[in-house]
Amino acid sequence: MIFRQLFEPESCTYTYLFGCPGTRQAVLLDPVLETAERDLAVLKELGLRLAYTLETHVHADHLTSAGRLKRLTGSKIAYPEMDHLACADVGVAEDKPLSVGSVTLKPLFTPGHTDHHHTYLVDMGAIGAIFTGDALLIDGCGRTDFQSGNAAMLYRSVTEKLFTLPDETLVYPAHDYSNRRVSSVAQERARNPRLGGDKTLDEFTKIMNGLNLAYPKKIDIGVPGNRVCGDYKEGVPEPMRQIHERSVQG
Repeated sequence: MIFRQLFEPESCTYTYLFGCPGTRQAVLLDPVLETAERDLAVLKELGLRLAYTLETHVHADHLTSAGRLKRLTGSKIAYPEMDHLACADVGVAEDKPLSVGSVTLKPLFTPGHTDHHHTYLVDMGAIGAIFTGDALLIDGCGRTDFQSGNAAMLYRSVTEKLFTLPDETLVYPAHDYSNRRVSSVAQERARNPRLGGDKTLDEFTKIMNGLNLAYPKKIDIGVPGNRVCGDYKEGVPEPMRQIHERSVQG
């Protein structure tokens, strides 16, 4: 499998590229509008054709480039089926994995950060990897105080579904604000400050209720924009282009 981890610095978002060496088809997971041209250049450099863009959830901190990439490459847009987005070509679910050639992304329903959030399990060869979106971050997790978030639901998603995977399973999050790139299930289960070390639901809920985080700077544009796959007919709104401060998702 061809694999790349790509970074967008404003929202500290990781976009992941998966490519099949045989078919030369590729999937971009959680692509960001501002880095669409970079992603196209990487695909060209690797000799890959973009078959799908795929999202872990409807993001609040950035606009997806799914609509733009579809117009430029003819790729299809995949989203969790539960979101019922008119702009999506393909719906994924636990019983509906997404495949390109030899590469398969197996959805795991992990609600809590949002009500329809999905993680993707990928066979990386010798070991497996999970692409956890905002459900599980390195030494953290996505917030649960907006966009249908629910702390109890997130606790169950992580402890009952992600933390039961093999210790060596790699954890690739959708964001990191400290230049970290990858963790493991064993590491997060043992030392994640919010969810690790056998934290109880009550302990986790108290932590999440006490975060007192700022209102996400792009949510009022990002959520409705991503519900149309980032493809505003009139183009990207000027306020979206003017916001340069880092969005706090932590």
